[in-house]
Amino acid sequence: MSDGHLRATYNEIHAIIGKASEKIAPWRPDLFVAIGGGGFFPARVLRSFLKHPATGKNISIQAIGLSLYEELPDTTSEQIGREVIRTQWLGPESRVLLGRRVLIIDEVDDSRTTLAYAIKELQRDVEEQLKLLPEAERDAKRTKFAVFVVHNKKKPKAAELPADIPYYAGEEIDDIW
Repeated sequence: MSDGHLRATYNEIHAIIGKASEKIAPWRPDLFVAIGGGGFFPARVLRSFLKHPATGKNISIQAIGLSLYEELPDTTSEQIGREVIRTQWLGPESRVLLGRRVLIIDEVDDSRTTLAYAIKELQRDVEEQLKLLPEAERDAKRTKFAVFVVHNKKKPKAAELPADIPYYAGEEIDDIW
């Protein structure tokens, strides 16, 4: 870390995720949503520690692509670091979220902007899908969300998560990356 950057090895990340899985397990997630690109690897590692609570099999991973810091086609310099851009989304497949315990996974919680966006938009998608069901079935199909990040930067956040969303961090780190 002599250059001011965090340089974690594969084994260190694996160990952090393994230890975090012990805190997450009682929440009993049955679906992972990985935020790409940073959430893909932690989601894959996490499912080697956690299994589906009902079947004991691997927990499925769905992917969403969100960008806050990357320069993408058609983005302006004003958007980078300020506006979350969707690069991939569940779309009609958001119905797979209904009635599930969804753990949203990313590698680092820097400003919390991307996490807050993901939760708000996934909750909105669930509400749209619930409207398609008979009213008597909606409560049973409500989705519960939680968040897991490998590293949480200890710094003020630009966004807040809803109070009812469980939050798990593998490690609390200084504002480095």
